[in-house]
Amino acid sequence: MLAKVASAALVGLDAHLVDVEVDISGGLPQFSVVGLPDATVRESRDRVRAALKNTGFHFPAKRITVNLAPAGIKKEGSGLDLAIAIGILVAEDIIPQSALDRRVLLGELSLDGRIKPIVGALSFGLACRKGYELLLPAENGPEAALVEGVTAYPIQALPEAVEFLKGAQALPPCVSNRVHRESLRPAEDEDYADVRGQDHAKRALEVAAAGGHNLLMVGPPGSGKTMLARRLPSILPIMELDEAIETTRVHSVAGQLAPEKPLLMVRPFRAPHHSISDAGLVGGGVIPKPGEVSLAHNGVLFLDESPEFKRPVLEGLRQPLEDGHVTLTRASGSLRYPARFMLIAAMNPCPCGYYGDRSRPCVCTVPQIRRYRAKLSGPLLDRLDLHLEVPPVPVRELRTEQPPSESSAAIRSRVLAARDRQRARYKSDGIYTNAQLKPRLVKRYCGLSTAPQELLEQAMARLNLSARAHGRILRVARTIADLADAEKIEAVHIAEAIQYRALDRAIEV
Repeated sequence: MLAKVASAALVGLDAHLVDVEVDISGGLPQFSVVGLPDATVRESRDRVRAALKNTGFHFPAKRITVNLAPAGIKKEGSGLDLAIAIGILVAEDIIPQSALDRRVLLGELSLDGRIKPIVGALSFGLACRKGYELLLPAENGPEAALVEGVTAYPIQALPEAVEFLKGAQALPPCVSNRVHRESLRPAEDEDYADVRGQDHAKRALEVAAAGGHNLLMVGPPGSGKTMLARRLPSILPIMELDEAIETTRVHSVAGQLAPEKPLLMVRPFRAPHHSISDAGLVGGGVIPKPGEVSLAHNGVLFLDESPEFKRPVLEGLRQPLEDGHVTLTRASGSLRYPARFMLIAAMNPCPCGYYGDRSRPCVCTVPQIRRYRAKLSGPLLDRLDLHLEVPPVPVRELRTEQPPSESSAAIRSRVLAARDRQRARYKSDGIYTNAQLKPRLVKRYCGLSTAPQELLEQAMARLNLSARAHGRILRVARTIADLADAEKIEAVHIAEAIQYRALDRAIEV
């Protein structure tokens, strides 16, 4: 007898519906799976056989053929186990075929019949929102239920799924628990009030957070670069719902989503080690997976000691910084992962770290310093909106009796106000921050009067900046104006934005 069960498979971030067709016929006992399955799907034969026997169901000693249609899509992962097992029971007339209408089954089978969680439940929910009911592991139910219009039923074990499909047992569908967005912000362990001095650096980070800009910090060891960067999430706003769903999909597909947090509302902060590979940072592998740039989508990617990263790894950032996504091309096809993030890079001025420091001498030669700084190429530096020098903190500012620094909450209030202005301004353009402005939008929203325009032209000529730097100065100036609640970009805003580009002279020998 022939049975058909609907399931789904992941291709990149997107889920595609798959028809699991099970045919049981006479002949020598055989269990074959066709339809471009990977090794994990082929191994489902043993999991399904053991799960059926260990839960009291008869496994037919016949010729069993399972076809996964459409055959042109490669099927990966263990999420098809439940559909294959149910298909065998439908073919054996234990479950009526009509019970599978408009229902999608997903889940990995344990040998004792328990349903184990899978990755990518949010993507499966998005694929099934058009009139399908979704049966999936109980741990994944709250994640799939986040998609509006999806009815997700949590399944604990194979017998429970069988009883539900036969109508002998009722299951309540999962309900997403959406609470007030700002209440999801965790208690901040790291606050800018802990940072002594470095007021100029905190101002630059405030501008970066308000506009979503990339930033480079240059300074000697111990000047506070890492401390400043790790406190950046404390002043960033909670993500909008569509941003949160995009980010959650990436973490779900990568298998890095905690069951107790089905929806990520706090912006991610990723700080990979400098030994990371190209595939680890940008994405890829034998089975392509999202890299750190995609896991940092809508959040922050922090590269500490950035010149210590391999040159090809750093150069791989150029395309996602410009386009906001990563395209992985393989012989079997192309995959596209989102990668719109704030890049915060930190570096020392030289290999020993003390070039230009008045308190400690530098022991590096000029060729060593040039080789060290050349690891960050000109095109990559050009894509960093703000170049910031972080000098050592004077000892007098470290005294405990000094008044406390401005807290993250105070800075965050200004950042949120600036973000609200940007969201209202760009509501018809599909973007959220000034850093996302395309060239045609820069012309529309960043127009200058005579005095600011002349100041910018003089700075471009004096600093020998590129056309890309011109656009980035305008975006940063737009953010500075938003922080000042100014409708038009004035000369003072342009001057501060130019100052952040002029600081890159400090990293030249």
